[in-house]
Amino acid sequence: MADNNAVPKFAAYICSGCGIGDTLDVGALEKIATREGKMAVVKSHPFLCSTEGVELIRNDIANEGVTHLCIAACSRRAKTEAFSFPAAVSRANLREGVLWVVAEGSDHDEVRQEMAEDYVRMGCAEVKKMTLPLGNPDNKAESKRILVVGGGVTGMTAALAAADAGYEALLVEKSDALGGFARNLVKRVPFNAPHAEPVPTGIDEMAARVSSHPKIKVALSTTIAETAGAPGRFKVKLSNGAEETVGAIVQATGFTTYPLDKLPELGGGQANVTDQAGLETLTSAANGGAIKRTDGKEVKSVVFVQCAGQRGSGGNGDGTHLDYCSGHCCATSIKQAMYFKDQNPDIDTVVLYQDLRVPGMGEDFYRSAQTKGVTFTKGKVSKVTGGNECTVEFQDLILDEAASAAADLVVLATGQVPNAGVNLDEWTAINTLAEGGDEAAKQQRTALVDNTSVLKLTYRQGPDMPQFKYGFADSHFICFPYETRRTAMYAAGPARRPMDMFQAQEDATGAAMKAIQAIENVSNRRASHPRAWDLSFPKARLEGCTQCKRCTVECPFGAIDEDERRFPLFNEERCRRCGTCMGACPVRVISFENYSCDTVGSQIKAVNVPDEFEEKPRILILACENDAYPALDMAGLQRMTYSAFVRAIPVRCLGSVNTIWITDALNSGYDGVMMMGCKKGDDYQCHFVKGSELAFYRTSKIGDTLKQLSLEMERVQTQEVAITDNARVVQLINDYVAQLEKLGPSPMKGFG
Repeated sequence: MADNNAVPKFAAYICSGCGIGDTLDVGALEKIATREGKMAVVKSHPFLCSTEGVELIRNDIANEGVTHLCIAACSRRAKTEAFSFPAAVSRANLREGVLWVVAEGSDHDEVRQEMAEDYVRMGCAEVKKMTLPLGNPDNKAESKRILVVGGGVTGMTAALAAADAGYEALLVEKSDALGGFARNLVKRVPFNAPHAEPVPTGIDEMAARVSSHPKIKVALSTTIAETAGAPGRFKVKLSNGAEETVGAIVQATGFTTYPLDKLPELGGGQANVTDQAGLETLTSAANGGAIKRTDGKEVKSVVFVQCAGQRGSGGNGDGTHLDYCSGHCCATSIKQAMYFKDQNPDIDTVVLYQDLRVPGMGEDFYRSAQTKGVTFTKGKVSKVTGGNECTVEFQDLILDEAASAAADLVVLATGQVPNAGVNLDEWTAINTLAEGGDEAAKQQRTALVDNTSVLKLTYRQGPDMPQFKYGFADSHFICFPYETRRTAMYAAGPARRPMDMFQAQEDATGAAMKAIQAIENVSNRRASHPRAWDLSFPKARLEGCTQCKRCTVECPFGAIDEDERRFPLFNEERCRRCGTCMGACPVRVISFENYSCDTVGSQIKAVNVPDEFEEKPRILILACENDAYPALDMAGLQRMTYSAFVRAIPVRCLGSVNTIWITDALNSGYDGVMMMGCKKGDDYQCHFVKGSELAFYRTSKIGDTLKQLSLEMERVQTQEVAITDNARVVQLINDYVAQLEKLGPSPMKGFG
């Protein structure tokens, strides 16, 4: 068992395998580690990740009292299991970061060796400022129960998935019965072969299974009154007066259909113009017989209008409604068209579409409808007139001519509007006014929480999960599906993104598994995605805190509250360990055991910066460990070469970059600093949501510092880099080096 109270003993282990020993002077690297790095133990090995090499290190830890070690070998992203030790570990990247990216040939031997020596210096400097994270012993999961909010298909599936995995689930549903939107459906789109006919929904059977499951507790006619606490210890008050403790939360609150009365150009609000939900009601009332309109007339002709008020200008509508596709509408219209054909094949049934989207086996379902006589016409609808005889005017996109169709009933395929709770941008604006004493804003804030909020969180950053601009719970489809900006709270189903019933069930299962993962991580004092298993947690030196609140405001995950003295109060179970708070802190009082202003600052200062007469510039790269640093590694794997004058330091997130690092680097004589982070904006790729955006904002304010140092603005750059940009990242570096060479050496050389 590691002991951080033991007398620290530092060691460096240098691998000479993978061509390192053939190209670099390993003996010189050992001297650097001994003399400049002040390592008590320095050893080299021809194959450090081998069983023999790993055993060498383990023996030194067990028998020589080594507590801190620097491994100079391959990238920190490689051999993570082999180099996992009960000690504080830093990695010096000699293979991907030096050997494979510096051009071959004797004319590069000197700069290549200097680059390797600097990385050894940096690794030794870093590990001396680290302690081994052991996790906070005060953190533990008080409950492994999972709260599922919403009793529709998504919520019931999530509860069953959790319960079948052995975890208790509390299912809260605001109505008096389970089933949600699907309870009102006559049939559903088929999930399985032969994908030819609408099938029973199975909702009653699913609800019965949920109600009888020994590990699921159901609370009907109930909503959330308050949610406080953190993962593993959420304290939830229900509207029925009960108080529950849960470990994680799945929000499966579904959707509502886009209001018909907002679509007057498509006949919304007029007689005999309905939406898909309205048609389900008419079909249910028919009870297997002829489908009739609300005035009692039997429907002999029907027109379905796809993308009604959806897909912006690409859909049917005036382009002022929903910009997105709701995913299920095309297959739903095909199903409903079959309602009519199955009841009476002579009913004239037309589906008007611009793009029919039925991926996968939905194509078979579409062909089945064609076989039954459903007419599919490619056209853009311009106007719908309701009444006793409805008229649909459209542009036939095949014949490129104006056309119209008469029908007894028009069905609009309207979109899904998520029930995701309070929009936090709106809440923040109102809350700011309320905290300033505005009485009207206080009343508005209370009403917003009481009437709109789903989770009613007591978080400083608002009562619900943050949302995308369309109102869906904020998650990233590629980087972290299911994840939201509230740790151990997962959105599933149409509250997360538009989807059909089959996709919602898959989504619910995934969210339940993520909830279980979050609970187990808390139980073992570990971080969740993306720094999974990280045992470090933020600590603040409160005696130096100025109570500026930047950490509480800028934390992307609402992990920091304020105590009664207005100091930051860290909820470590909520924390994703991104370090954004550390980058935000102007007085540098926030740190992690193995990542701090000192660990990075010491690396920056450890680099040997040549004087201006040697004409060897030094460029610092601060690279996001999630995208930019892997891109640099990939460049090395593909033997793409870039300047040997750069020194790259991986950072947890660009949001963790404290501007003091940039100032220190420039004061030390570095010729330039380049930061590489993830893409920002609406289509962001930042694993910590807004770290890259914050870094761009902070560095935009660094002009005053550069002016004081009489340095050009071009010496500091921030670039957006995707994980696939291995070729581009090489070009960025080489172009930047060329630009700095034109500017000339930094005037700060020799003053560091």
